[in-house]
Amino acid sequence: MKAPQDTPRSLLVENLAWCSGIAYVVLLYVVVLNTGRELTGTRLLPAALLAVLLLPLVLRRPLPALALLLTASFAATVRADSAMAAGQRVMGIVPPAQTQAWQIAFLQAVLTDLTVGWIAATRSRRIAVAAALVALGVQIGGAGYYREGSSPFLAASVFLALMMVTAWTVGYSVRERRQHTADLRARAAERAVVAERLRIARELHDMVAHSIGVIAIQAGVGRRVIDTQPSEARNALAAIEDTSRDTLAGLRRMLGALRQAVPGDGAPLSPAPGLADLDGLVARAQDAGLRVDIEWRRERRPLPAEIELSGYRIIQEAITNVVRHSGAPACRVTIDCGEDDLFIEITDKGRGPSGLPGAAGYGLTGMRERAALLHGEFTAGPRPEGGFRVAARLPLPVAVT
Repeated sequence: MKAPQDTPRSLLVENLAWCSGIAYVVLLYVVVLNTGRELTGTRLLPAALLAVLLLPLVLRRPLPALALLLTASFAATVRADSAMAAGQRVMGIVPPAQTQAWQIAFLQAVLTDLTVGWIAATRSRRIAVAAALVALGVQIGGAGYYREGSSPFLAASVFLALMMVTAWTVGYSVRERRQHTADLRARAAERAVVAERLRIARELHDMVAHSIGVIAIQAGVGRRVIDTQPSEARNALAAIEDTSRDTLAGLRRMLGALRQAVPGDGAPLSPAPGLADLDGLVARAQDAGLRVDIEWRRERRPLPAEIELSGYRIIQEAITNVVRHSGAPACRVTIDCGEDDLFIEITDKGRGPSGLPGAAGYGLTGMRERAALLHGEFTAGPRPEGGFRVAARLPLPVAVT
């Protein structure tokens, strides 16, 4: 795969950055050359302002910019030292052993350290360390022109080293923090993918398990009465057909949603089921030979979509378990929509899934996960008076109350 070519605009910006960097070197030399014997105090201001010209190149090409800056800094330090000494001789002043060239040198050292800090923040550790060592070596080499004697030279070298270490550490800390933030985002994305896979797995399990349970019951009924009660067998086959079509349509909608590259493309999807769709669920359960009595407590009112979906799926899975494993002829569903939470209870008088090996399967696990995702509570187990009980309490957001 070929790398994308630079656009004319990017090439123009690149050329302007290089021209600006070269202009910095030339103008810095002009400032130092025309300063004479004094390059201290406010006279350093033009040299400091010229750093703006180097900024575009530092941001786009920090390594070449550092090389250019080191060259200009070393030349400016040497030139300033010789210019000051020569100016003092012209004025008839005996030049001191040390000139004031250290001021321009330290100004350039600050600019160099800032560039090294930017390299440490944007480049690899190996490149950043190499850039820091080269820059520090050039700075210490320039210190020999404005610090004579072992003690002043050593003090200047230690100060330059501390400045360089500080700039490099700050830049590298910024890079590490940025990398840590990127890692956290990547892990969050991975967790979101895993959560989405679990959500899809729960949806598929609830949809398929309920439908297969109803189909299995109806197929058994049809097989037993096909010779003696052909009309009942036809009803069983009709129920199998309707359940199969509904399940197939649901699977197509889900697969269509998963295959959509852009949300909103393709055929419109049906809304997720909610508590208002329990009548259809009760009808399918009755077709499978199970009577479902639903008791609503308090006033019914619209709930958030995630509460509606989870409540519907929990009731659906509980009814499916009653159909497949309980053997009870009826079950009761109690729904209590309180001020702070939604309480759901499904009870029957059959054997319960605990009486069958592996009957609990993924159904109880899926219901428990749905409740946990909404910070709710879930319990399931045999009743003391016989039968099985499933209960869930889902907290409601404050806006709903």
